[in-house]
Amino acid sequence: MDKKPRIGVTGNHRSWSPSWWCTKLALILVGAKPERISVKHRWSGNSLDGVIIGGGDDIDPEHYGGEASERDEFDPKRDQLEIEWIKWALENHVPILGICRGAQLVNVVLGGNLHADISNLRKQTYNRPGLLPTKQVFVDRDSDLFTLCGKPKLRVNSLHHQAIKDVGRGLRVVGRDLDSFIQAIESTENKPIYGVQWHPEYLFYLPSQFKLFRWLARLCR
Repeated sequence: MDKKPRIGVTGNHRSWSPSWWCTKLALILVGAKPERISVKHRWSGNSLDGVIIGGGDDIDPEHYGGEASERDEFDPKRDQLEIEWIKWALENHVPILGICRGAQLVNVVLGGNLHADISNLRKQTYNRPGLLPTKQVFVDRDSDLFTLCGKPKLRVNSLHHQAIKDVGRGLRVVGRDLDSFIQAIESTENKPIYGVQWHPEYLFYLPSQFKLFRWLARLCR
């Protein structure tokens, strides 16, 4: 039997973290061993085969030359922790799945930037956050994400008010919503990187979303 891949999952440090518990369950179901990492959950020191950079607080605009909005809440220690893990994964060719804030931070580490607040820029989508798959993402048919998920249109949830503006080095846009905001990115250099603006950990009961976790576990083996 294959050894279970160990996957580090970054996120907030709160005791009650639904995102962590849902991600943990999804990873267990795909045969992986999740390890929680945050500013209060220190890395065990065990070798990691992959990383998930989770969602949460906004990224401090000092990291991408932006300006803060009135809605922003920052966690500088978390920013630094996750930036270090992203750099480590990139340097060691370790698979990365960036979720919401995580996708944004991967983009920032690679030199991209963000819309600090897209609320007033929306035209065809609404700002109300929700965990249910009520929004649409249109996937590039020539992308690896399309090959993985098998659908040109995905139903997703939405908990964000920031979004990727310009993509970083070695990344390309492979998914957009009705307002053309970037919803998914992947590598142009055949590196194991996906970044999604939604929260698949709350949607792993959908086959197209569960495949993201299966992809990560498969590569980590």
